[in-house]
Amino acid sequence: MKKYLQTDEWNIIENGFHADLLRVSESIFSLGNGRFGQRGNFEEPYSSDCYPASFVAGVTFLDKTRVGWWKNGFPQFYTRIPNAANWSLIDLRLIDEELDLATWDIHNFNRRLDMKAGISYRDVETTSPRGNRLSIHVEHINDMARPNLCLIRYNVTSVNYAGRISLVPTLDGNSMNDAEHPNEKVWNILRSGSTNDCAYLWTQTRREDAQVCYAMTYHFYKNQKEITPTPIRIEKERRTGFSIGVDVKPGDSITLVKYVAVASSLFYERQKLVEQSMTEAREARQKGWNELLDEHRLAWQEIWDETDVVIEGDPEAQQGIRYNIFQLYQTYRGDDPRLNISPKGFTGEKYGGNTYWNTELCCVPFFIFSTSKRITQNLLMYRYNQLPKAIENARKLGFKDGAALFPQVTSNGEECHNEWEITFEEIHRNNIIVYAIVQYTTMTGSLEYIARYGLEVMIAVCRFWAQRVSFSQPKQKYVILGVTGPDEYESNVNNDWYTNFSTVQCLRMTLRYLNIIARECPEEYTRVCNITHLDVEKEGRQWHDIMERMYLPEDRARGIFVQNDGFPDKVLETTDAIPPEERPINQHWSWDRILRSCYIKQSDVLLGLYLYNFMFDTDTIRRNFEFYDPMTVHESSLSPHIHAILAARIGKVEKAYQLFLHSTRLDLDDYNNEAHEGLHITSMAGAWLAVARGFAGMQTQYGKQLCFAPVLPQKWTSYTFQANFKGNTLCIKVGKEIRITLKYGDEQEIQVYGKPYTVKRGEEQVIPLRQA
Repeated sequence: MKKYLQTDEWNIIENGFHADLLRVSESIFSLGNGRFGQRGNFEEPYSSDCYPASFVAGVTFLDKTRVGWWKNGFPQFYTRIPNAANWSLIDLRLIDEELDLATWDIHNFNRRLDMKAGISYRDVETTSPRGNRLSIHVEHINDMARPNLCLIRYNVTSVNYAGRISLVPTLDGNSMNDAEHPNEKVWNILRSGSTNDCAYLWTQTRREDAQVCYAMTYHFYKNQKEITPTPIRIEKERRTGFSIGVDVKPGDSITLVKYVAVASSLFYERQKLVEQSMTEAREARQKGWNELLDEHRLAWQEIWDETDVVIEGDPEAQQGIRYNIFQLYQTYRGDDPRLNISPKGFTGEKYGGNTYWNTELCCVPFFIFSTSKRITQNLLMYRYNQLPKAIENARKLGFKDGAALFPQVTSNGEECHNEWEITFEEIHRNNIIVYAIVQYTTMTGSLEYIARYGLEVMIAVCRFWAQRVSFSQPKQKYVILGVTGPDEYESNVNNDWYTNFSTVQCLRMTLRYLNIIARECPEEYTRVCNITHLDVEKEGRQWHDIMERMYLPEDRARGIFVQNDGFPDKVLETTDAIPPEERPINQHWSWDRILRSCYIKQSDVLLGLYLYNFMFDTDTIRRNFEFYDPMTVHESSLSPHIHAILAARIGKVEKAYQLFLHSTRLDLDDYNNEAHEGLHITSMAGAWLAVARGFAGMQTQYGKQLCFAPVLPQKWTSYTFQANFKGNTLCIKVGKEIRITLKYGDEQEIQVYGKPYTVKRGEEQVIPLRQA
């Protein structure tokens, strides 16, 4: 772990310059607003090791898949998000010198990310090789109220320098991609140019007609008074902007406010991109920094009013959970079903900026419970709109009759992952999409989505499983062979318990909702049957037979479910047997050694017990947790919060607390030594879930009411959060006693520790906290 950031409940603070951790800090201080984002790079150039990167939502690049042994079913292209133009660049030049913190002496350095207001601050006092000393203050905003705008206020004060200072705000299209393609140029420049007050850069990705146009203008001040010096216009093919200079003496300060508009072809017609971006940049300049800042602050306040979690008595936990919520909302606005949430968001290129099953596992339940907005429905529509591609993906593998396999990795619905044991064997991902549809239906109490859209997806997934299972004559059971479960340190196994069990639940839920929709929405039922050519009697009989006769491996002597065939044959050791210097094992061990070990990357059997907890008693969960948790290395960000929730349910509150910290501060403390590559955005929702579903014990009883069984970690004085259920918003505070109020809605039936209560608007239910 890396503990170099200060603990503060609303801020992320780096005091002192840590050049060896610069890439980590660039990830930690990343900014976004759902439409675009960038790593926390310096605005001025930095000549030493760094990873400058900016990204635009929905803009992808088709890269040739690099597979030396291509086989039928492999994708032809890998879709990835390209590193966009650098729109934040501001050079600082003196006479014959240019600011570069890699070569200048740094006397004081501080940067702060204000999560409440969504503003990044940086202060540095530095001396050039020639002895010129400057004090610099930078404020950076990715506007949440106006999602095409980026705003930067760059202030320079001369400490001992007399002479000319030039600030050079530009749009730079010379960006390169990191990781596997460091020297590849992805972008063509269609046109660049400038007027007296505005510069623009119009770009297009190679091989795919995605376009982005950037425009910028500015305000310039000396000693807080606006001046209008005649700028030098910079008009290069791949870089455009201005150079604005003024003479200063010690004590003078100059300030540049840079207004940038980013417009992409996802939202605007291509021929209007230049006009659109320049218009928005100029409108921003007309409004000015202060008015735009107030709007931006208000937009963040609305988010925090709905989603904030207040933890009293534990500043580290408080900082961590707010950071997770902050970064999640910086990545995804939830207002466009064409967009989804990448595991790294706008903080790095790993995973290509594509969508994984992480969204349905972590983000969907977070948005269902934490907001009344249509965010979850847009995430579900993303998958529904890609159903034809999912059917095509399955057809490439030999499946028929409308069977669908949703991709492991995608941006447009086509599979673009190329590791066979993951791409074509980690097929349990199909089931979490069905689970998300049913969860949304249950939590909203509305059949509209599942009737109009969701049922088509569920039928297609069930058809996949009907063709994917095999019937074992020796067992007289259905089996699923050659799969990789959620635990990717066990690949190409037979009968992964989670895959088999979740398949049964997928079939069961589909049959149940077919009956419900037939009864409640007969016209929609007829339409769905016609569209899908569903033979309810024939296919339903087959699905029911698979449900009833699915093989689910278990060890009755131990009282546990067996992760997969062959798992008990391994040497079963706890993670204590791994030398600390060999953790994480995925960075130190060979793949062969990992596969032969018993160590579990992430929740597998325990994931099933978490998702379908209502089907298992506490003793069953405890036995399985005590068997599998000691072998789990949590080298996936999807894992710690699952274990935290289960630990809280079985009464291991302090164990749950440690796992909660692991989940919540995974990136802030760099548990897995990989924060330099970017943040773990999609799993950040797990921190909220660990509070609500773990410590507060929140679950539903057959979709009728919310149930709570709160516990309180020893270190906490209290915790408070809000939960949405069927249009009502509850505020739950757990301290020495439990206080529940209804913020929105008229009346809500709940259970606490199995006892029913009615919460009414304007009243407060006060319930004694049961000691663990």
